[in-house]
Amino acid sequence: MNLTEEPEIVQWPETHYVFVEKTGPFPKICPEAWQTAHSVAPSLRENNQITGYMSLYKMSPNTYRAGFALAAAPVKLPPELKYEKFAGGQYSKFVLTGPYSELGPATGRVWEIVSKNNIMVRPDFAIENYVNNPKETPEDKLISEILIPTA
Repeated sequence: MNLTEEPEIVQWPETHYVFVEKTGPFPKICPEAWQTAHSVAPSLRENNQITGYMSLYKMSPNTYRAGFALAAAPVKLPPELKYEKFAGGQYSKFVLTGPYSELGPATGRVWEIVSKNNIMVRPDFAIENYVNNPKETPEDKLISEILIPTA
């Protein structure tokens, strides 16, 4: 697994975010949420500019949001999606280079590093930011940022 083990402290900007939210066991809800999000993306694009793909999640209770960053507040939002102006803030960023199938183990490792190094975590959503397009990028070159909300 090609994962950075030293976090970079970054400021995530305020983001217009539309998403599908699911709760339950991550192995089940993550694919379901993305399947729904991808199915409505074409109608979302009709009236909105998607600037990024990202998920937000909390571990307790298991809450997962699969969605899209937008250039502005949404217009004619498909009913399957919810909107939130995500506040952003300070995050510890780790980077995984490789297939999305490694995200589960990589995220587990990131939380181990955070715990071991006594990094103060604030009670907010963690972020997975998908930097490049899997339709145009070989699996081993996919870049996923794993961002942990820190104080």
